[in-house]
Amino acid sequence: MQAGANFGYRPMLFIVLLSGCGAILLQTLAIRLGCVTGLDLASHCRLLFHNHPTHPRLVRRAILYPLYVCAEIAIISTDLAELLGSAIGLCLIFPRLPLYAGVLLTATDIFIFLFFADPSRGHGRPVRVFEAIIIILVLTVLCCFIVLLVKVKAHWPSVFLGYIPSKDLFHSKPNAIYSAIGILGATIMPHALFLGSFLSTQDRVSLKTPSQEPLPTCSTDHQTFGDRLKRRFKQLFSVSRAERIAASRAYRTEYGERENNSLSFIRQHLNHAITDVVTSLLGFAIPINSAILILAATVYHNRHPLQETVGLFDAHDLIKRNIGSGSALVYAFALVCTGQAASVTATLAGQVVSEGFLDWRMSPFLRRLVTRLISLIPSVAVSVSVGRDGVDTLLVISQVILSVALPFIAFPLIYLTSSAMVMRVVELSDRPSTFSEANEKQELHCEHRSQITPTDSPAATPMQATGSEGVHMELPPSELHPTMAVIGDVREVTAPSFHEGLEYVDFSNSRCVAGIAYAVWAVIVTANCYALIMLFMGRE
Repeated sequence: MQAGANFGYRPMLFIVLLSGCGAILLQTLAIRLGCVTGLDLASHCRLLFHNHPTHPRLVRRAILYPLYVCAEIAIISTDLAELLGSAIGLCLIFPRLPLYAGVLLTATDIFIFLFFADPSRGHGRPVRVFEAIIIILVLTVLCCFIVLLVKVKAHWPSVFLGYIPSKDLFHSKPNAIYSAIGILGATIMPHALFLGSFLSTQDRVSLKTPSQEPLPTCSTDHQTFGDRLKRRFKQLFSVSRAERIAASRAYRTEYGERENNSLSFIRQHLNHAITDVVTSLLGFAIPINSAILILAATVYHNRHPLQETVGLFDAHDLIKRNIGSGSALVYAFALVCTGQAASVTATLAGQVVSEGFLDWRMSPFLRRLVTRLISLIPSVAVSVSVGRDGVDTLLVISQVILSVALPFIAFPLIYLTSSAMVMRVVELSDRPSTFSEANEKQELHCEHRSQITPTDSPAATPMQATGSEGVHMELPPSELHPTMAVIGDVREVTAPSFHEGLEYVDFSNSRCVAGIAYAVWAVIVTANCYALIMLFMGRE
């Protein structure tokens, strides 16, 4: 909204479109990583950096833990922005409500997690309920902005012209690059990469879902109400070791290749998941972000071209004055729904990050409580001491922080999805029904295998595969020089001759996709550096 008020339709609509395309690319990579490997991005970061073969402590302290802190800062910044947005929405709906009271009232949304099952603790109903809530909230926001766009009467030829690049982007007074960075951070959110990679690991086809809850016993069947209440209270504040299936947990902290998902699982889920992500970003994210910018440019920029700052309160006042009270109420309601949607996703993303990086699980309620308390302190302090202007500035800063954190999160994602060692799936020519049967057929080869020490690079690490019976296979890197037939982004690899019938399907990025992904990463880094340099030079 700040960018639309300052610059109008052009060039910021082009930035919205460009950011949306970047989000589609990175989210697709996150989906591929989770669906193919069965592990989320945070778990892969721990897999890469936790047990380094030569300098484990140095790598953990220099790379793994700072990366975890960066991810947590991004999640807190996301929560901060949504907390302020929801609080402002409440204050607009109830004009007599003080801003700090709106912040405190919004913070009570942590109690909604008392009524939901943990969507990160398995498949089935919790995940579907979580996704249904997000869909309802996002659809509500989209409908609100459609109503506003109809009533605002934008100049549509100028709107479509805004999607064309312009040299005005490099104006520094006011700093267009700084505003573009904010749009980038608001569109490609780091926490969404962690969450997308995690949700893509879920089995959405199998009807049988393994229960992770303990079976009822005679003692639990006859518990009193007080005992059940005490047990529920302990669950709300539980912190424990992460619960993973045995096959995944065996390789969580080992520096080597682990067993990926089966080829049938990938074929059943991957295309559907990618289509779902692309459709949601093209159908919801880009239109909603464009609608916000068009609304601000139409209502604010054309009427006050010399004004350099605009906040959510100012936009509400202008909508109410120029369009009507009903539209202003719809705008306020959209702010509240947006904040609540991001609030739920940030909580689950925080769980995924803490479990993946540190191997510790927190209940959704406790995770929400901790994150919300951290973001509550600066929000209340700014709203009490500075007021509306300070809150608007804090909102923009939070989006810039997200953009600055994005390259640190995106680089491991691009690197992992470009590695054939990580994205390779075993396939046998005779197509055994399970991976365990494949291991049985290769058992004679495994008895005489040589033990190879992993090197620093994942590409030079021997291939390891683990079946359900605990049988291991290792192939030295020198014997992994297959003949590859490239088919799009999926490459079929023929194994060495002494493993007759053993083949691989490579789901790693093609050179073209990897080049585009690294180019997007370089653009983000360059834009961040430019904005920071301009900021340190004193340009606003």
